[in-house]
Amino acid sequence: MSEPSQQHEAVASRRSSRLVLRIPRPDDLDFLVALFQRPELVAHRPHPVPDTPAASAERLARDIAHWRQHGFGRWAIEQSGAPIGFGGLTAKPGVEGLNLSYHLDPASWGRGFASEFVAEALAVAFGPLRAGRVIGLVRPANPASRRVLEKSGFVFEREIMLEGAPTQQLARFPQAN
Repeated sequence: MSEPSQQHEAVASRRSSRLVLRIPRPDDLDFLVALFQRPELVAHRPHPVPDTPAASAERLARDIAHWRQHGFGRWAIEQSGAPIGFGGLTAKPGVEGLNLSYHLDPASWGRGFASEFVAEALAVAFGPLRAGRVIGLVRPANPASRRVLEKSGFVFEREIMLEGAPTQQLARFPQAN
Protein backbone atom coordinates (compact mmCIF):
# COMPACT_ATOMS: atom_id res chain seq x y z
CA MET A 1 0.00 0.00 0.00
CA SER A 2 1.23 3.52 -0.73
CA GLU A 3 2.21 5.90 2.05
CA PRO A 4 -1.01 7.39 3.50
CA SER A 5 -0.26 10.96 2.34
CA GLN A 6 0.59 9.80 -1.20
CA GLN A 7 -2.47 7.56 -1.24
CA HIS A 8 -4.69 10.36 0.03
CA GLU A 9 -3.48 12.78 -2.66
CA ALA A 10 -4.06 10.15 -5.36
CA VAL A 11 -7.66 9.50 -4.36
CA ALA A 12 -8.97 12.65 -2.62
CA SER A 13 -9.82 14.53 -5.78
CA ARG A 14 -10.48 12.80 -9.09
CA ARG A 15 -11.67 13.93 -12.48
CA SER A 16 -13.18 11.88 -15.28
CA SER A 17 -14.31 13.23 -18.64
CA ARG A 18 -17.49 14.78 -17.17
CA LEU A 19 -17.31 14.29 -13.40
CA VAL A 20 -15.37 15.72 -10.50
CA LEU A 21 -15.04 13.54 -7.39
CA ARG A 22 -14.03 15.24 -4.16
CA ILE A 23 -14.03 14.61 -0.43
CA PRO A 24 -17.41 15.56 1.06
CA ARG A 25 -17.63 18.69 3.20
CA PRO A 26 -20.08 19.86 5.85
CA ASP A 27 -21.56 22.34 3.36
CA ASP A 28 -22.75 19.37 1.24
CA LEU A 29 -25.48 18.70 3.80
CA ASP A 30 -28.28 20.62 2.06
CA PHE A 31 -27.74 18.68 -1.18
CA LEU A 32 -27.48 15.38 0.71
CA VAL A 33 -30.73 16.06 2.59
CA ALA A 34 -32.53 16.86 -0.67
CA LEU A 35 -31.03 13.80 -2.41
CA PHE A 36 -32.08 11.30 0.24
CA GLN A 37 -35.58 12.76 0.48
CA ARG A 38 -36.24 11.82 -3.16
CA PRO A 39 -38.77 8.93 -3.15
CA GLU A 40 -37.37 7.42 -6.36
CA LEU A 41 -33.87 7.33 -4.82
CA VAL A 42 -34.94 5.42 -1.70
CA ALA A 43 -37.47 3.20 -3.52
CA HIS A 44 -35.04 0.24 -3.59
CA ARG A 45 -34.49 0.14 0.15
CA PRO A 46 -36.09 -2.54 2.33
CA HIS A 47 -38.01 0.30 4.00
CA PRO A 48 -38.40 2.89 1.24
CA VAL A 49 -38.73 5.89 3.53
CA PRO A 50 -36.81 9.10 2.77
CA ASP A 51 -34.09 10.04 5.23
CA THR A 52 -34.73 12.70 7.82
CA PRO A 53 -32.35 15.66 7.81
CA ALA A 54 -30.77 14.19 10.96
CA ALA A 55 -30.18 10.84 9.21
CA SER A 56 -28.57 12.65 6.26
CA ALA A 57 -26.35 14.59 8.67
CA GLU A 58 -25.27 11.29 10.27
CA ARG A 59 -24.56 9.82 6.81
CA LEU A 60 -22.38 12.82 5.92
CA ALA A 61 -20.55 12.63 9.25
CA ARG A 62 -19.85 8.91 8.64
CA ASP A 63 -18.54 9.65 5.15
CA ILE A 64 -16.21 12.39 6.42
CA ALA A 65 -15.04 10.19 9.32
CA HIS A 66 -14.30 7.30 6.91
CA TRP A 67 -11.98 9.58 4.92
CA ARG A 68 -10.18 10.62 8.11
CA GLN A 69 -9.80 7.04 9.32
CA HIS A 70 -8.93 5.29 6.03
CA GLY A 71 -7.66 7.96 3.64
CA PHE A 72 -10.40 7.10 1.12
CA GLY A 73 -14.18 6.89 1.08
CA ARG A 74 -17.29 8.21 -0.60
CA TRP A 75 -16.84 11.29 -2.76
CA ALA A 76 -19.22 14.12 -3.52
CA ILE A 77 -19.86 13.74 -7.26
CA GLU A 78 -20.15 16.92 -9.33
CA GLN A 79 -20.95 17.57 -12.97
CA SER A 80 -20.52 21.02 -14.54
CA GLY A 81 -19.79 22.44 -11.07
CA ALA A 82 -23.03 21.19 -9.49
CA PRO A 83 -23.47 18.22 -7.14
CA ILE A 84 -25.25 15.22 -8.66
CA GLY A 85 -24.56 12.53 -6.06
CA PHE A 86 -22.34 10.76 -3.60
CA GLY A 87 -20.48 7.51 -3.99
CA GLY A 88 -17.22 5.74 -3.47
CA LEU A 89 -15.30 2.96 -1.85
CA THR A 90 -15.61 1.98 1.80
CA ALA A 91 -14.22 -0.63 4.12
CA LYS A 92 -17.13 -2.57 5.59
CA PRO A 93 -16.66 -4.83 8.61
CA GLY A 94 -16.93 -8.48 7.61
CA VAL A 95 -16.48 -7.75 3.89
CA GLU A 96 -13.44 -9.01 2.00
CA GLY A 97 -12.31 -6.15 -0.22
CA LEU A 98 -13.85 -2.73 -0.69
CA ASN A 99 -17.54 -1.90 -1.02
CA LEU A 100 -18.54 0.30 -3.96
CA SER A 101 -21.72 2.31 -3.56
CA TYR A 102 -23.25 5.37 -5.19
CA HIS A 103 -26.41 7.45 -5.12
CA LEU A 104 -27.07 9.85 -7.99
CA ASP A 105 -29.77 12.49 -8.23
CA PRO A 106 -32.58 11.01 -10.34
CA ALA A 107 -32.34 14.04 -12.66
CA SER A 108 -28.92 12.68 -13.72
CA TRP A 109 -30.06 9.08 -14.37
CA GLY A 110 -29.82 7.64 -17.87
CA ARG A 111 -26.91 9.84 -18.96
CA GLY A 112 -24.02 7.44 -18.34
CA PHE A 113 -22.82 9.15 -15.15
CA ALA A 114 -23.12 5.97 -13.07
CA SER A 115 -20.93 4.01 -15.48
CA GLU A 116 -18.41 6.84 -15.66
CA PHE A 117 -18.33 7.08 -11.86
CA VAL A 118 -17.90 3.31 -11.41
CA ALA A 119 -15.01 3.27 -13.90
CA GLU A 120 -13.22 6.05 -11.98
CA ALA A 121 -13.87 4.37 -8.61
CA LEU A 122 -12.46 1.08 -9.93
CA ALA A 123 -9.36 2.89 -11.23
CA VAL A 124 -8.78 4.12 -7.66
CA ALA A 125 -9.58 0.75 -6.06
CA PHE A 126 -7.20 -1.24 -8.25
CA GLY A 127 -4.65 1.57 -8.67
CA PRO A 128 -3.64 3.60 -5.62
CA LEU A 129 -5.61 1.49 -3.13
CA ARG A 130 -4.38 -1.83 -4.55
CA ALA A 131 -7.61 -3.63 -3.65
CA GLY A 132 -7.79 -7.32 -4.39
CA ARG A 133 -11.57 -7.25 -4.70
CA VAL A 134 -14.44 -4.76 -4.91
CA ILE A 135 -18.04 -5.67 -4.21
CA GLY A 136 -21.30 -4.01 -5.09
CA LEU A 137 -24.55 -4.71 -3.26
CA VAL A 138 -27.74 -4.35 -5.32
CA ARG A 139 -31.39 -4.93 -4.50
CA PRO A 140 -33.23 -7.15 -7.02
CA ALA A 141 -35.69 -4.27 -7.49
CA ASN A 142 -32.87 -2.15 -8.95
CA PRO A 143 -31.85 -3.87 -12.21
CA ALA A 144 -30.36 -0.65 -13.63
CA SER A 145 -27.66 -0.62 -10.93
CA ARG A 146 -26.90 -4.26 -11.55
CA ARG A 147 -26.51 -3.57 -15.29
CA VAL A 148 -24.07 -0.72 -14.53
CA LEU A 149 -21.95 -3.05 -12.39
CA GLU A 150 -22.06 -5.90 -14.91
CA LYS A 151 -21.03 -3.55 -17.76
CA SER A 152 -18.08 -2.61 -15.53
CA GLY A 153 -16.95 -6.24 -15.19
CA PHE A 154 -18.68 -7.23 -11.95
CA VAL A 155 -20.00 -10.80 -11.70
CA PHE A 156 -22.76 -12.13 -9.50
CA GLU A 157 -21.41 -13.97 -6.45
CA ARG A 158 -24.38 -14.69 -4.22
CA GLU A 159 -27.57 -13.44 -2.70
CA ILE A 160 -27.39 -12.23 0.89
CA MET A 161 -29.82 -10.76 3.38
CA LEU A 162 -29.02 -7.13 4.17
CA GLU A 163 -31.21 -5.12 6.51
CA GLY A 164 -33.79 -7.88 6.26
CA ALA A 165 -34.05 -7.83 2.47
CA PRO A 166 -32.59 -9.99 -0.30
CA THR A 167 -29.56 -8.32 -1.84
CA GLN A 168 -27.37 -9.40 -4.73
CA GLN A 169 -23.64 -9.31 -4.12
CA LEU A 170 -21.52 -8.77 -7.21
CA ALA A 171 -17.72 -8.67 -7.26
CA ARG A 172 -14.99 -7.29 -9.45
CA PHE A 173 -11.32 -8.26 -9.35
CA PRO A 174 -8.24 -6.51 -10.77
CA GLN A 175 -7.45 -7.19 -14.40
CA ALA A 176 -4.59 -9.62 -14.95
CA ASN A 177 -1.64 -8.03 -16.71
